[in-house]
This record gives sequence, structure tokens and C-alpha cells, in this order.
Amino acid sequence: MSMPTSLNNYLHRVASYHWYIVLLELFLIGIVVHAAITFLRGTRGARVLKGLLLFLVIAYTIITLFGNDLQRVQYLFKQLLVLTSFAIVVVFQPELRRAMTRLGEARLFRPMTAPARGMVDVLCHSVEYLSHNRIGALIAIERDVGLGGLLDGGTVMNADLSSELLNTIFWPGSVLHDMGVVVRQGKLYSAGVQFPLAESSDVSQELGARHRAAMGLSQESDAVVIVVSEETGVISVAEHGRLLRNLTVEGLNSLLLELLGRHESPALRRHAA
Repeated sequence: MSMPTSLNNYLHRVASYHWYIVLLELFLIGIVVHAAITFLRGTRGARVLKGLLLFLVIAYTIITLFGNDLQRVQYLFKQLLVLTSFAIVVVFQPELRRAMTRLGEARLFRPMTAPARGMVDVLCHSVEYLSHNRIGALIAIERDVGLGGLLDGGTVMNADLSSELLNTIFWPGSVLHDMGVVVRQGKLYSAGVQFPLAESSDVSQELGARHRAAMGLSQESDAVVIVVSEETGVISVAEHGRLLRNLTVEGLNSLLLELLGRHESPALRRHAA
């Protein structure tokens, strides 16, 4: 069968469907693709997914148009799809684990509340002091995805959040100063928490362990993570696997209000682009 005949038959089949059915299917496919791309954005899996999708689309198009003439290729393509399903589990293991973690720990019925400006002010006041004195800090603000399993190795404090307490924890020589703290529902819930480290390829070589930990946690959850560099005092924020650096205290204040208000920050969106 020639290519024009195959293409004509294919278009004829598509035209036989009701338009609203086709529109609904395209809409549902678009939602799934958009969700996958958004979830994988900024990870190594995103690059693999782009290449894999491009290959499958090209192969499927060729087989659809020349299916009767390429029977052996069509058979191999079907076998390849089976192997691809297993390969996806291996290649996307970190992303799948992260997705399962989010589904398992997400608070589906969490009330929609406005960000606590008082909490943001306390955090910014502490970060300003830490940055000025070049004291390293790592602060995670829990959002919808609970960090329950991560907190097991830390020291539960469940204390009122204050800049003085944060400054004391991160003061050089403190037992807990090298690890991170977790802020939950406006309280300093836990300190001395070890965050998961991002892969070296995901973080610039000039950045240290704190930034890798911030990126790692932001990839594993939806937490907003503040980092203060011990060497330079530079303020950074990690969220959804993206890192925004060289923030001022005023910029940090605005960014936290945006992120904790459940809106993606335009600054982070530009950074990702």
C-alpha cells in the first residue's frame, strides 16, 4: 500500500469520529502530557523523556503510514514498546519514587490559608543576620507534601519560630548548625535534619553541600528551601528542583509570600526558562 493511500485511510478513520470525542481525547492527553512535563521539569528525566517521545512519535508515524510494507519493523516496534515499559521504570526510578512520595504524603484536605506574613518576616530577619555574618543556613518550609519520614533523624523541637532561635541553631559550633531545619505550620518543628542530596550534575560545581541538599529536597517534595552560603553570605531559594540565587532580603520576602501563597513565582519561572 502506497503512502498516499495509507495517509488517506488514516485521515478517513479520524474523520469518522465525533468531533467532541476527538476534542475530549486531545484535552485529556494534553493534561497528562502537561502534568508529566511540569513534574519532570529541571530533572534528568525530562531530557530522556523528550528524546524518547520524539523517537516513538517518528517510529509510530512511519509504521502507521507504511505498516503493510514494514511488517518486520512493525513486529520489532511492538516488542520495543514492551522493553520501553521496563526501561521507564529503571530510568525514571527517582522521578517515580518522588511521585509516589508526593501522592502518599500529600494533605488532600489541607485548608487553603493565606501565607503567614509574620512567619515570613521572622525568616527574613534571621536570614538577613545570617547572611550579613556569613553563617551558613538551610531552612525548609513544608507545604502540601509532608516531610514525616525525613524528620525521623532530626531533633523534634516543635517550638515557636523566632529569629533568635534560628540564629542560635546555625551559629558555628552548634551541634545542629551543619544540618537543616524544617518549619511546619509556622513553627520550628525539627532541627538537625539531613536533607537528601541532589545529583552532582543537577547543581553547579561552585555550590556546596547545602545547595545540593536544598535542591535534593525541592526535587523530592514541594517544600520551599532557603539557603545561606557560609562562604559568601549569598541568599538562595530552591523550589521544585529550581534554584534562584543572589536574592536580597526584600526579594526573599516577596518570593516567600508568592510561593507560600501557592502561586508559582515569576522569578523562578523566568529562571527555569
